[in-house]
Amino acid sequence: MTAKQWRDKNPDKKGNIRDYASINELICLSNMENINAVLIEDGLNQKERLIKLNKIAIHQMSILEEQTTKVLK
Repeated sequence: MTAKQWRDKNPDKKGNIRDYASINELICLSNMENINAVLIEDGLNQKERLIKLNKIAIHQMSILEEQTTKVLK
């Protein structure tokens, strides 16, 4: 979801989407920002980057959530 989409869905909340993100979401977001910079440097266009980043983010979030669940058990 984009920041604008989040603001539109949450007009009552102050701040931005990162203020309400979980630690796993923040870790994943930081990773995506770094990977995006590498993909830009490699010359990938926005559409190609979005597809790759989406796949990577889904994979990373599943790993992070799995690890969190194991720790909590």
